[in-house]
Amino acid sequence: MAAESQKTFYLETFGCQMNVHDSEKVIGTLISEGYRQVQTVEEAGLILYNTCSIRDKAEQKVFHRLADYKKLQAQGKRFGVLGCVAQQEGEKIFERAPFVSLVCGSASYRNLPQMLVQVEAGKQRVTGIDDRETDECFETEFTARSNPHRGYITIIEGCDKFCAYCVVPFTRGKERSRTSESVLGEARQMAALGYTEIQLLGQNVNSYHDPAEKKTFAELLSAVSEIAGIRRVRFTTSHPRDFGRDIVEVIDSHPTLCDHVHLPVQSGSTRVLDAMQRLYTRDQYLERIAWMKAAKREISITSDIIVGFPGETEADFEQTLSLLDEVEYDGVFGFKYSPRPNTPSLKLDDAVPEAEKARRLSVVQEKQREIQRRRYQRHVGQRLEVMVEGKNDARGQWIGRTSQNKVLNFVQRDGVSPVMGGYVSVVTTGSFPNSLLGEMVI
Repeated sequence: MAAESQKTFYLETFGCQMNVHDSEKVIGTLISEGYRQVQTVEEAGLILYNTCSIRDKAEQKVFHRLADYKKLQAQGKRFGVLGCVAQQEGEKIFERAPFVSLVCGSASYRNLPQMLVQVEAGKQRVTGIDDRETDECFETEFTARSNPHRGYITIIEGCDKFCAYCVVPFTRGKERSRTSESVLGEARQMAALGYTEIQLLGQNVNSYHDPAEKKTFAELLSAVSEIAGIRRVRFTTSHPRDFGRDIVEVIDSHPTLCDHVHLPVQSGSTRVLDAMQRLYTRDQYLERIAWMKAAKREISITSDIIVGFPGETEADFEQTLSLLDEVEYDGVFGFKYSPRPNTPSLKLDDAVPEAEKARRLSVVQEKQREIQRRRYQRHVGQRLEVMVEGKNDARGQWIGRTSQNKVLNFVQRDGVSPVMGGYVSVVTTGSFPNSLLGEMVI
């Protein structure tokens, strides 16, 4: 294989926004090391998969994808597995897929340059797997941001919560936060480059603890929102245990902070929450909802729900349904419980049958759909500001997103075309359970 082809790479990303942003940093690191990104595996000398282990059978999907491209090994291509499945499976990846040369967990990305040198030198098995004791974050000046208007900043990595069903603490390491100064420095740099929306990321973003002890999470939100040129600041995902009233107060007092909070509840039953090791009760969760509903601004609230956790009774499930009615979320991501490697829930008995899990998920989705139908209808007739994200030429509509993170499809008026990444006012004329319709106003 020619030297030039060895310095090309293809990267495919699975999973959450954290993984997407990790890939942006990995891509930037590779480019800084003299690699060139290509769009197909056929063009690449190095083929990488940034993996996610949250979903059921995640590791099988990775191995199936690797098997699809095994034939390319004969062409001298190298393969690498990055991210959560890499951390979870470790050396087992080499055993099941001997043609893989690189296995690197997300906590080891800072060592990628040295690892790439070893791969280039022909080493067959290069491994970067950190234990939970690492204090290092993956900070790099070489981030290759994929969106020119909205950018991500990871402020905290890892997780110390150890929910009974979740593999993240084992694949992402312990919680470790960046200094507020480094976060603000990156945000200012992004503003100088023309970014107008920033999203702060973390497995538990509001568990942020400034190592320099200069700012709380709420104070960091305030500081980022006050940077000149930044029009919107978002953050995800929040953990209910660490969600304080000060977060609501800072949203109320800073219009730049988006009026949307994603606060996963997982279950409406305190008994199930305890079995899940979620560290809060139903009443404590609802107290946080009450803080947001009492805010001066209307805060859009979204959540995650898991149905069919081991031992979840019909009475427990009914409490989840009653929680949906009480909170009236603007959006819910619903999932069937699935056992994940190394998690405490593997030891629990009283599994819920798959068919029953599917039924419960369907009930949740249908109830939530009706709630969202009512919630979205309330916006009809309102004048909302949207950030322009794209255009649907087939429908003659532009695609925008409101501060509350709701998709608003709209038509332009008087021949004035919106600018991609710009902000326009739209009067809402119609609604669906997951989106809004409107007309741009001049």
